[in-house]
Amino acid sequence: MKTFFVSFLFLISFNLSSYDRITGLEFASRSEVIANNGMAATSHPLATQTAISILKSGGNAIDAAIAANAVLGLVEPTGCGIGGDLFAIVWIEKDKKLYGLNSSGPAPKNISIEKIKDLGLDKIPPYGPLPISVPGAVEGWSALHKKFGKFEFAKLFDDAINYAENGFPVSELIAYYLNRSSEIFKDYKNFQKVWMPNGVTPKKGDIFKNPLLAQNYRDIASSYGEAFYRGKIADDIVKSINDEGGFYSPSDLSNFKSEWIEPVSSNYRGYDIWELPPNGQGIAALQILNILENYDLSSLKFGSSEYIHLFTEAKKLAYEDRAKYYADMRFSNIPVDTLISKEYAEKRNKLISVKDTLKTIDSPNLEDGDTIYLTVADEYGNMISLIQSNYRGMGSGIVPDNTGFMLQDRGEMFSLDPQHKNSLQGGKRPFHTIIPAFITKNGNPLVSFGVMGGAMQPQGHAQIVINLIDFKMNLQEAGDAPRFRHVGSSQPTGEKMTDGGYLIFENGFNETEIKKIMDIGHRVVSKTEDDYMKGAFGGYQAIMKKNNVYFGASESRKDGHAAGY
Repeated sequence: MKTFFVSFLFLISFNLSSYDRITGLEFASRSEVIANNGMAATSHPLATQTAISILKSGGNAIDAAIAANAVLGLVEPTGCGIGGDLFAIVWIEKDKKLYGLNSSGPAPKNISIEKIKDLGLDKIPPYGPLPISVPGAVEGWSALHKKFGKFEFAKLFDDAINYAENGFPVSELIAYYLNRSSEIFKDYKNFQKVWMPNGVTPKKGDIFKNPLLAQNYRDIASSYGEAFYRGKIADDIVKSINDEGGFYSPSDLSNFKSEWIEPVSSNYRGYDIWELPPNGQGIAALQILNILENYDLSSLKFGSSEYIHLFTEAKKLAYEDRAKYYADMRFSNIPVDTLISKEYAEKRNKLISVKDTLKTIDSPNLEDGDTIYLTVADEYGNMISLIQSNYRGMGSGIVPDNTGFMLQDRGEMFSLDPQHKNSLQGGKRPFHTIIPAFITKNGNPLVSFGVMGGAMQPQGHAQIVINLIDFKMNLQEAGDAPRFRHVGSSQPTGEKMTDGGYLIFENGFNETEIKKIMDIGHRVVSKTEDDYMKGAFGGYQAIMKKNNVYFGASESRKDGHAAGY
């Protein structure tokens, strides 16, 4: 007899205003922000204000996004920073075209599976020097600005430097995450110096300063990012990693360049949904949507057991392919066109039963072989969808000497199986979780959006698209609506799904429907005391362009703030 542990996460209280009730918006926590000159949506009000300031001063969306990201690296170090990577999808109005940027860094060239195993390890650890891949964020800023920027690069860092030097009040959410991070990192070199200057992490409302990061930003601003990869900051990074037992060479940083890539898309009920190809996981969202297009979801109620079951099974199928195929396309021939094709989706859909659940799945042989998200739109019609992260919240625990940032630990995502497409190799980029997204309609920009949060991201992207298109929610309601998440699929690091995984739910789902989900065979688990679950459903920002007017939406689960002018 199967037993289940069920309780619901009371993470969000959907307090509807009288306006929401009058207009019939069931889930919206607030109205969309509407403006016609420019719009910014980020996970922190100070970053959003910086973006709007840049737009008003003559900068474009790309300039504003860089400036906002720099502020976020200071005020939200628990999710991003210059020690991490960056991806972006950019709509340039004059070109009537989307551009994709992959600014994720590779493993150092001198690392190998053999060296990891010689240390007595059977997997790459989450912390320390071994999982550190080359940070790509700063190079990403430089590449974005060189190609599309309008404002003076050095001036984009003024707000971030000012806040770092003179201080800013820490929000309640970031104070919570900093305290939680300190439990892991307080004994790592330099962590206390930067984030616990008084022996404890800052509390809500405390004024926090990071003068070392201010100097890092000055060096980056004045050198167009060169100092980070070929100057003093680079020297500090290499020395600090190797002092802890890493395998870095100066050339690992000096040779790094971002890569401009073509976004890929699939049409979902007349709307083109755009993602970036691997090494990221964006196409998993397209695979989920392609399978679900076989069903009339609009006839199913939001939150119904039928919808949740179909979505979960489609997710399982997409994530099996994610585990097997998604990797650095410079090292492996990844069958992206096949994976996101309608024909392949139809074949995979045949594995779904409305009466039972998938416990294990085989992917066919098609061939041999904590994050921040922000979006900005400007008066010229340009829009940018940008995501940036350190992984595992703050990252590896390694804070280089003379700096005010932590290095990422993306290399943990490599497999140590040499036959796996995502196997560890020097100079290879690891599988990546962070993904920006975009929607166009008839060749015109419609929505720039993202849902940050590890493996939740493709699930979140697909849920947002379905909320907008099938369930006819507005931009804010689509993000505020309660989310569900399936956990336990096979992983790109080699772990296999063996028992079908389990579902977790936010507050707001009907208990009767949850019971039906369990009767089908899904395991439902929620642990209100588990800190992991307290951020498990991601963070959303979005901008929609409709009739030359911008609509902005932001995340009610975080410190999200959308503003326009």
